Amino acid sequence: MSDFTLLHQSQNEFGQLMVLDSKTTRILAFGDNDEQSKLLKLSPHIPQHTYVQAMLLVLLFCQPKSAIVLGLGGGGLIHALRHFDSGIKLTGVEINPDVIEVAKRYFQLPIGKKLKLINQDASDFLAEGSHKRVDLIFADLYNFDGADSAQHSKTFIEQSAALLKSDGFLVINGWKEQKFDDSLLLYLQQEFVDIRACLTGAGNWVVIAAKQKHAVTQSAMKAKAMELSQRLEFQLTRSLTRFEHWE
Repeated sequence: MSDFTLLHQSQNEFGQLMVLDSKTTRILAFGDNDEQSKLLKLSPHIPQHTYVQAMLLVLLFCQPKSAIVLGLGGGGLIHALRHFDSGIKLTGVEINPDVIEVAKRYFQLPIGKKLKLINQDASDFLAEGSHKRVDLIFADLYNFDGADSAQHSKTFIEQSAALLKSDGFLVINGWKEQKFDDSLLLYLQQEFVDIRACLTGAGNWVVIAAKQKHAVTQSAMKAKAMELSQRLEFQLTRSLTRFEHWE
């Protein structure tokens, strides 16, 4: 990252936090050579990481009015969802208060009445179960040690399902090793009836679990992806080639 300058650096009980800046791009890192979030300064709504693009495949199946994002990072998902539909009610849950402040200050987080930010551990937030039910829950929990294993637990899946509407979706970003996690698949099958997943080129295993069955042909999905790509302003079809039922 020799082309980047250091804009911000801090450390607290959750680890190190850095913001790196170039002429076109801004990066949130939790350590050296750890690119947690990446934003194009002139087009913050266009996801730069393939796992974020894959998580947005869920929009092929729904037109959400509300969503919860567990794990804020630089706000890449929030930017993309806000661009998709400015009327979506969004709740961002983030355990690290410094991440929230950095997202506001350096990553153009679209603050407004339609975005609520909560500084809380995602597991505690789900356990409370007090949030109004939503159409979508995105889980992208990551810290300086790597992906948070909590989001693959039975309790996490159950509590997430409880906060979803009857036709809701849970989207989880994990690592490729989760593709062989039979326990995770079982937990999902106990709460959801249509489970799909995408292995990204960067080694992420993105799961999209639906409470209702969605019978969509591959050709219809491809046509929808092409249409949605224009709206989102990036090629969603790249992720679609690796998208399949997980069973």
